[in-house]
Amino acid sequence: MSTVVGVLLAAGTGSRFEDGNKLLARFEDEAIVSHAARTLATAPLEHTIGIVGHDADRVRPVVSEFVDDTIDNDDYSHGQSRSVRLGARAARESDADAALFLPGDMPCVDPATVRAVVDGYSDGSEGIVAPTDGDRRGNPVLFDVRHFDSLTSVSGDTGGRALFESGDVRLVPVDDSGIATDVDTVADLRRLRHSGCD
Repeated sequence: MSTVVGVLLAAGTGSRFEDGNKLLARFEDEAIVSHAARTLATAPLEHTIGIVGHDADRVRPVVSEFVDDTIDNDDYSHGQSRSVRLGARAARESDADAALFLPGDMPCVDPATVRAVVDGYSDGSEGIVAPTDGDRRGNPVLFDVRHFDSLTSVSGDTGGRALFESGDVRLVPVDDSGIATDVDTVADLRRLRHSGCD
């Protein structure tokens, strides 16, 4: 049985969101990041980690309710890659076989999707596993231990996306539009509040 660590990416500034910290904005009576954190908490993961940075004193208590540990990212202003690095390093230090990353601004991912991605990894030898809904590829994305070194050296705001070009990727079909639903702007949140996660 593979050991998979879940990593919640909740450190960014959300600079495109025009009304405070988007992770703490309310959706269905909860902070957006609470939905994402709960998704990891209810999935078949050995351990869960929340990476916090911007507004950490406010985000940490919200995230801590659902994850096993939190890690501070003091370099959050340099993009998502800094959080990915910390998550991969923590997964490696815990001797995990793989790490699964979920952005904190994605409140609609179904926990069944996380299970499908983890099962997809357990059933095959691919180094990277990602869900697809129709023709859309989305999150969360799982990286095998063989990619941890590369993940600890990524840069910019693209996270581990660059590894898709060089790694063996297994795409797992799911019926979950939430894999491609994130909140970047107030308009995104307004649409989400109107339509819900369906």
